[in-house]
Amino acid sequence: MFLEEITGDIKPESDKLECKAALNREDVVGWLKSIAGFANASGGDFYIGVEDKTNKLIGFDRKAADNERNYFNNQVNEHLTPRPQMKISFLSYEVSGNERFIIKVSIEESTIKPVILKYKNIPAIFMRRDGFTNGATYEEIIDMSVRSKNTQYDILISDIKYNPENFSMLREFYKKYNNGKILKDKALQSLGFFNEEGYLFNGAVLFQDDYKGNKTDVQCSVFSGSNRGSDRVVTINRFKGNVIASISYIIDFVNQRMNHSIIKLDEGRVDIDSYPARALFEGVINAIAHRDYYLDGTQIQVDMFKDRLEISSPGGFYRGEKFGKTYDLSKIISKRRNEVISGVLVLCNVMEAAGTGFDKIVEEYKSADEAHKPYIYSKSDHFTLILPDLTYDRGIENNNVPNISFQPVPQGTELDKKVLSFCYHRAHKVSEIVEYLGISDSTYFRKKVLANLEKNGYLEKSKLSRAAFYKTNHSIVSIE
Repeated sequence: MFLEEITGDIKPESDKLECKAALNREDVVGWLKSIAGFANASGGDFYIGVEDKTNKLIGFDRKAADNERNYFNNQVNEHLTPRPQMKISFLSYEVSGNERFIIKVSIEESTIKPVILKYKNIPAIFMRRDGFTNGATYEEIIDMSVRSKNTQYDILISDIKYNPENFSMLREFYKKYNNGKILKDKALQSLGFFNEEGYLFNGAVLFQDDYKGNKTDVQCSVFSGSNRGSDRVVTINRFKGNVIASISYIIDFVNQRMNHSIIKLDEGRVDIDSYPARALFEGVINAIAHRDYYLDGTQIQVDMFKDRLEISSPGGFYRGEKFGKTYDLSKIISKRRNEVISGVLVLCNVMEAAGTGFDKIVEEYKSADEAHKPYIYSKSDHFTLILPDLTYDRGIENNNVPNISFQPVPQGTELDKKVLSFCYHRAHKVSEIVEYLGISDSTYFRKKVLANLEKNGYLEKSKLSRAAFYKTNHSIVSIE
């Protein structure tokens, strides 16, 4: 049996899951660092009695499971400071009529960071990232310390003094969206742009005319097709500049490259753009306002495909709902990550204090069909807004899947139809399939779904590149 068969979760996130067949008494640090790493990152689940990589259940009898839990607790109490918040539970299953148990440890993100692992009087700090646990970098340790105090990056004080002459672009931006009004220093100071001694807060520094740091990096790309993996990159442009310049750059980049079409009607004609101006503007403002400016080495990513525009911003939703893919944009509650930056954008009348930007995007697409509905894809380290191209008749190709007919697959799963529909018109990589399904790649998914479909002839596997591509076998599956 596999872990997913008793948890009901096809594919846990790799950065949120680690499995051990048993706790290694000879290498305690080897598994304790995972607990510390989860607590220093965004939490995760640690299973004991489950084989690593395969997720195959090993399990314990009742007495052995109780002993393993007690040993785990003792080692955590002795070596981790502060003790991470966690919930320990037993999950039972049967093998040949005998009851077996695995141990599930759900670790929460620590409110006090960093969690330190001290073994043989040697302290160490670990961080969970990209499915692995490694030593935390100096920057990560500083960030953890700041975050544990619930301090946002942009409200930390800088060593730069406020000079009105250094914010001409901000003043013009304010004037443009406020009917020609003049931005006054008093208004900036009242929202926390600079302190009483005249020193700028970090968020204010990013609005300086001559800002060229990496906190506001932007990368804009155009792809010839509908995916990154197998389509040619037409353009990649990188930009460094202040917040106002970044907003203008992204909007200009998209406007210059998107389609501008005309629909002829009996009573005249209607101009139609790939992306409604209001939706594009709201998407860019949202990415700027809610970006995690703690994350160095990242950038806002703007990718244009033949069927859609993707705007990705570093950092998940700040203290908000955690989800994968959702079309229900109106119900998303995202709290401010950057008080100064958001405050300035509200002051400039390009962002509403009530946070209704997503509602405006929905309004712009209200007359679109299901294949042209915008959605958001969110993970712990980024969130992406997807705007369908309204001039592309087929809509987003991931949505343009046929309703198919086929005989039930031997030992099949509830995911079979979705996979076969998605791969009916074009071959897809595993990474594309799991993103479409809204799950993560896992050994269980590959073996129990993809390999089973291939084994029974429903899927055909080919090597178009380093990655395996799957396409539906039309001799077995047909469109209804």
